[in-house]
Amino acid sequence: MTRKLVSSGSPFEPEIGFSRAVRIGNQIAVSGTAPIAPGGGVACPGDVYGQTRRCIEIIEAALKDAGATLGDVIRTRVMLTDMNTWKDAARAHGEVFGTIRPACTFVQIVQIIDPQWLVEIEADAVVA
Repeated sequence: MTRKLVSSGSPFEPEIGFSRAVRIGNQIAVSGTAPIAPGGGVACPGDVYGQTRRCIEIIEAALKDAGATLGDVIRTRVMLTDMNTWKDAARAHGEVFGTIRPACTFVQIVQIIDPQWLVEIEADAVVA
């Protein structure tokens, strides 16, 4: 099967050695996606809701480049640095995935690469 690599242009991709997303056949895995602003830096500093929305925007673009949509997502993983903010992340997630309803996990982690990142999201999709 053909392996398609999708890049978002993140400076971390070559440094770490990963792709924003990888598609093999009808399956797509989207890497942990941080709230990086369009011009670089941190999107929505201090705002878990805004950062979650930004992560989902980046995921949506990666899925599009891989030939999929948010409607093809079957699983998300939401990693938070403070579980007390889960409702803000859940609100943003629910606004996008409320009718799609993928399997979803929320977990608290100690820290992400940049301490200003409050959330990071992974997604898996299957294209019918």
